[in-house]
Amino acid sequence: MTEVKSLRSGRANIQDYYASFDYDVLYLINAHISEYGHGNRNNHDPLRPRQLLMHKKEIKKIAGQIQKAGKTLVPLSMYFNDRGIVKVKVGLASGKKQHDKRATERDRDWGREKQRLLKSSV
Repeated sequence: MTEVKSLRSGRANIQDYYASFDYDVLYLINAHISEYGHGNRNNHDPLRPRQLLMHKKEIKKIAGQIQKAGKTLVPLSMYFNDRGIVKVKVGLASGKKQHDKRATERDRDWGREKQRLLKSSV
């Protein structure tokens, strides 16, 4: 109960969390929901794994894509629906290929070099 009160006050960090499977159950790992300020000794643990509720068919479909295609399940956002229930929007992501990494690094280096040239010419 204190988790929802803390979420309503906007005290959640969605930066470093991810979703993981454990025996056909989907868990949210490293989701930091700060302790509720007016909570008592029954306050929640900020970093505990939280179970995500999904239909079994959806879980099996996602698990298959993660195992076969090597994708990762990434939480995108956390919000309240119209009935006041906390929802987490998740997406399947695939990592960059090696050639994409090199192209990104090349573009980043060219951007730095361009800034240096502009700065030295002024």
